[in-house]
Amino acid sequence: MTRAHSVLKRTFVSRSFLLFLLTGGFAALVNWCSRIIYNLWMPYSAAIVIAYITGMITAFVLAKLFVFAQSRQSTGRSVFFFTLVNLVAVLQTWAVSVGLAYYLFPRIGMNWHARDLAHAVGVAVPVFTSYVGHKRWSFRH
Repeated sequence: MTRAHSVLKRTFVSRSFLLFLLTGGFAALVNWCSRIIYNLWMPYSAAIVIAYITGMITAFVLAKLFVFAQSRQSTGRSVFFFTLVNLVAVLQTWAVSVGLAYYLFPRIGMNWHARDLAHAVGVAVPVFTSYVGHKRWSFRH
């Protein structure tokens, strides 16, 4: 391997992480859009949690099919660890979303789609912790 190839290889992220970002990005979009719909019938805080579950189911199916297809772990075990990893992630998402929407944004005078933007940031926060958790536990080889 040439030095240039070695440098390029270290510069870019792994294929599985890129697939995780793509499938997770789609699941995050499902999460974010469903929160808007759920919010028509329930409070913002509850809608965040229910939307997260909707996105989580989407993410599990896509991750199992496209990102961690090599996993030899049983589906039941994968679901168990996937749920545990996502319990941590939903807490991160909820805390960031509510913290921004109800505390930080009003303090700085940001009113334009504050809940939507806060939720988008909240959904993005656990990307790296979720990838590591799913790689190590949910879909371990």
